[in-house]
Amino acid sequence: MGSSNEERIETQSNNKPLGVRFLERIRGKPFSFRAYQAIVLVLTFFAYASYHATRKTTSIVKSVLDPQTTPELGFSRWTRLYYLRSGHSAENSGQNNGWAPFDMGGGTAMLGDIDVAFLAVYASGMYFAGHLGDRFDLRILLTFGMVGTGVFTALFGAGYWLNMHNFYYFLAIQMIAGLFQSTGWPSVVAVVGNWFGKSKRGLIMGIWNAHTSVGNISGSLIAAALLKYGWGWSFVAPGIIIAIAGLTVFLFLPVSPEVVGIEEVDDVKSSEKNEIKEPLLGGADGKDKAVGFMEAWRIPGVAPFALCLFFSKLVAYTFLYWLPFYISHTAIDGKYLSDSTAGTLSTLFDVGGVVGGILAGHISDRLDARALTAASFMYCAIPALYFYRIYGSISLYWNIALMFITGMLVNGPYALITTAVSADLGTHSSLNGNSRALATVTAIIDGTGSVGAAIGPLLTGYISAKSWSAVFTMLMVAALVAGLLLTRLVVAEVSAKIEARSSRNVSDLPVSSMVEP
Repeated sequence: MGSSNEERIETQSNNKPLGVRFLERIRGKPFSFRAYQAIVLVLTFFAYASYHATRKTTSIVKSVLDPQTTPELGFSRWTRLYYLRSGHSAENSGQNNGWAPFDMGGGTAMLGDIDVAFLAVYASGMYFAGHLGDRFDLRILLTFGMVGTGVFTALFGAGYWLNMHNFYYFLAIQMIAGLFQSTGWPSVVAVVGNWFGKSKRGLIMGIWNAHTSVGNISGSLIAAALLKYGWGWSFVAPGIIIAIAGLTVFLFLPVSPEVVGIEEVDDVKSSEKNEIKEPLLGGADGKDKAVGFMEAWRIPGVAPFALCLFFSKLVAYTFLYWLPFYISHTAIDGKYLSDSTAGTLSTLFDVGGVVGGILAGHISDRLDARALTAASFMYCAIPALYFYRIYGSISLYWNIALMFITGMLVNGPYALITTAVSADLGTHSSLNGNSRALATVTAIIDGTGSVGAAIGPLLTGYISAKSWSAVFTMLMVAALVAGLLLTRLVVAEVSAKIEARSSRNVSDLPVSSMVEP
């Protein structure tokens, strides 16, 4: 009996990541449950932030690859180049003469095609990554995706030094990068779900989901700062960062309490053990059978939230990929900003997104109404989009304020659906406690959303050549449809609230008043 117990402890110790074993040997004792939770939160936060940092780079470099802005400025190509060389719109005119083939006619559409190809592969790969995440070691899958993403992000930037001007080179590189990127979201959500209980789910995951905006902000700042050295560095640097982060994940990330033998640790309190037994996204019983793709689609709530995220991400990713380009091509207070300044300014949209994600999570926790919260944010985003387009060019201060508010309202429901809502659906009663739907449900919701994320930037590439006002009209319609798709769930939540309040009022009545005379 004792020998069997020792063998089990030895096996669990060998399953721990190498870096964790090394640190515990130096400490002379295992980490506590809370310490492991902290490690998981920090590693998954920076892991997914690095994914978004590499994803954001393209939007910063667009204005360098395709500097022609005839539709907005009303200049010929010759006068545009003269304008650039005069220093009105860029700090380094050599960076703004364009890069073939994107500096030719239709360059904006080409960049849109690359975006949609990346996101189409990303969305498709998400479904497969979800299945793999439910069946294989999440630490290995995440490491593989991060290192692969780093390699192909750097290869895109290598086109600068290779003097590469073949459109299909850049297209192929981005498509392969999209496939590696698809491993990220299902993996990090499943790992966090293995470690954290259900209390204050919306708020906790709203804070944790700030990694999206932190990644966008850091990616924008890094790419913008390196533009003056050559646009290739704007890709290579984030590529190196995510590869290093991937190796860190391999060395230190504990994917579940069972892997590190947390039940054998003496300082785990009973309340902490309860959290282990009932993790954020379901049970942790290895005997559960993985949920099928169509079976996961039939879980009540998955389809409407997935379709809502389709339109929500269409809006969010249009800003992700085109906001710096839009800012640099739109006169603010009669002046045009440089490409690097526009990239830096665009980070305020993501700062608003951090606030929006936390606020949406907190409100949904207090109201216990995910659909109502998400729909309300989407409806409020419609006037915010309108005001940003109409009044954002009045002055820099107006632009900053309206961009922040728009980012808060657009990214709030996006963050809520991809985190807390996915967690709710991962524990739906129809699963009968099965934990093997973690990555699959997450992949379905975010994968469907990523299809919209691909379509938005694609349409923008074509529509913006004629009118940016038409682009914003498209975004407002998408926000409206996103809210309407949740109508049935909103009605159900409101009805449940009214019924609960009525029942509570009846129960509060004095017994004498309920007895007939």
